[in-house]
Amino acid sequence: MNGIYTTSRKVLSKDELVVEVQRRQAAGERGVFTNGCFDLLHLGHVHYLQQARALGGFLVLGLNNDESVRLLKGPGRPLVPEQERAEILAALSCIDYVTIFNEPTAGPLVALLQPAIYVKGGDYAGEQDNVPDASRLPETKVVQAYGGIVRLIPYLPHHSTTELIEAIKRLP
Repeated sequence: MNGIYTTSRKVLSKDELVVEVQRRQAAGERGVFTNGCFDLLHLGHVHYLQQARALGGFLVLGLNNDESVRLLKGPGRPLVPEQERAEILAALSCIDYVTIFNEPTAGPLVALLQPAIYVKGGDYAGEQDNVPDASRLPETKVVQAYGGIVRLIPYLPHHSTTELIEAIKRLP
């Protein structure tokens, strides 16, 4: 089986993903879900995604579409188009499925999939360490409504796409 075929099989529509997540969770596997822009893949992303995957039986990544990345990150972003970002992420062994969403938050997708565990970076913590700030992370209320678990993974300092872009801009 060639790598492209394997990678493209991991990028699913929402409808395909619902069936797959329900099937696997009904079989007793704990589904883990995370989401984000993942514009330029870096070490912070890789560590985060590996830790997220370790929390359950399979990892689903909800990827912001290009329009929502522009709204969140500003003009000139994303640097990498959504289909390319999806395929790059699907190539990581820690990710089982990728889907692209176009809503302002992942809340509707989380409500649809109802993963056992929802994961975000530690930069979404409130005043108490490892407790999500629901005002900055609206998906928290969605997950709590169906009885899921929200987990925060520590942020790897100085590893962000924004910092990477700034470093590139400073190059001679």
